[in-house]
Amino acid sequence: MATTRSSESQRPDMRAARRNLPEPLGVAVAQFEHHLRWERDLSGHTIRAYVGDVVWLLDHLQRSTGDDGATVQELDITVLREWLATQHSGGAGRTTLARRTASIRTFTAWAMRAGLLVEDPGPRLSAPRKQRTLPPILRKEQAGSAMEASEVGAQQGDPVALRDHAVLELLYATGMRVSELCRLDLDHLDHDRRVVHVRGKGDRERVVPFGVPADRALERWLSQGRPALATATSTTALFLGARGGRLDPRTVRRAVHDAVGAVAGAADMGPHGLRHSAATHLLEGGADLRSVQELLGHATLSSTQLYTHVTVERLKAIHDRTHPRS
Repeated sequence: MATTRSSESQRPDMRAARRNLPEPLGVAVAQFEHHLRWERDLSGHTIRAYVGDVVWLLDHLQRSTGDDGATVQELDITVLREWLATQHSGGAGRTTLARRTASIRTFTAWAMRAGLLVEDPGPRLSAPRKQRTLPPILRKEQAGSAMEASEVGAQQGDPVALRDHAVLELLYATGMRVSELCRLDLDHLDHDRRVVHVRGKGDRERVVPFGVPADRALERWLSQGRPALATATSTTALFLGARGGRLDPRTVRRAVHDAVGAVAGAADMGPHGLRHSAATHLLEGGADLRSVQELLGHATLSSTQLYTHVTVERLKAIHDRTHPRS
């Protein structure tokens, strides 16, 4: 039996590992990727994560069996548990293990439906629960300062600065994910009602309102900024990059880092930090949990309940500082 690699740092490049898979396993990976992309319409980030996990699992299967003709049929609960154990010994944390377990369960369920497995071993695979840590957030005044920092360049009429200011205002106003923002088209925006139609995870659609500051920033972007960046080949994307194509999530992350970095005492964060902050501020302002769940596009209420822990921790901190018998 070939020795499996216990450390993630020792693993070969994922693309190289995929190329080295026996043909039956390589075909299965390609078909699974097609399923995720065209049937489930998952985001590119999610697809890469799921496919990468499956490649490492099948690489482990091939190395464990020493069989260049290994097939998906050889996957059983023993192989799955061995693979997960190598991940744990390689230093993967609870959140990573939980994600990889979900990836493999998705793959084995698909493989059984596709006729590649007679029985699905996935449901028998258990992993540690995710460690639900409190996310870093901005205080309300810090969020306001970040918006003001992003507006400095916009006041000069620079098209990129106008775009970045509109991006930050919309992210904070709606709590949407960066992938959702970059997928927005012009017709997803309803200025009259001040709402935006968002397509989220699992291709679920929701309508999210935004306030006057975001509306003003969007108006300036659409009237002054976007026409300056648009080219003959530009699509109907709401936000454009410097060359006229659809805005890239990496550009959004840089814009958020720059704006938040200009705020004294603010934690370093990207777009997801603005999402956390928006959810927390909504709850602190009196919004009910179900409404926040709908605004954020969470499939289950348990995902939204994380933010109640954030608000409780802040209340405890205030109590400790101010109550005479804390």
